[in-house]
Amino acid sequence: MVTVLEGIGKFTVGGKIFILNEGETLIMPKDVPHAVYGEERFKMQLTVSF
Repeated sequence: MVTVLEGIGKFTVGGKIFILNEGETLIMPKDVPHAVYGEERFKMQLTVSF
């Protein structure tokens, strides 16, 4: 799970593109390819649960 703390983040999960604004959260399921792109400065919080 990733939450954007400041700015705007671009993420891909399973081939789909997601643009997240400050305060928004995205779930990235295990075993699904994912990526994070820094097109501008932003801060994010990554939470990993096992």
